[in-house]
Amino acid sequence: MKIKEIGFVAIPVTDMERARNFYEGVLGLKEARNFMDGRWIEYDIGRGTLAVVPASDEWKPSDHGIGVALEMEDFDAAIAELRSAEVKFFWEPFESPVCHIAVVQDPDGNKIGIHKLRDA
Repeated sequence: MKIKEIGFVAIPVTDMERARNFYEGVLGLKEARNFMDGRWIEYDIGRGTLAVVPASDEWKPSDHGIGVALEMEDFDAAIAELRSAEVKFFWEPFESPVCHIAVVQDPDGNKIGIHKLRDA
């Protein structure tokens, strides 16, 4: 078996309108597709896809672990915009040997990595 690439990452949410306000309004993502009468929204990011989907008793939002890390063109500008939108930071921005990263939370508490690889 050889895995070619990630097909998509899905994040469960409890309130689609509130989630869309965050993912589209705050993060600036543009809807690429929607299914199930707008209850499953997909955003294309580079070659990958992020899906925001309805939570259920079997699949609940979680603040345990990162659901996805988004690569930023301008890390500092992204952090400033998130602060301006009063987004909750789980991990304040910090530098690792290979990247800059912060972790924010969407309205359901799902963790989203805000990421920028260091120049090689």
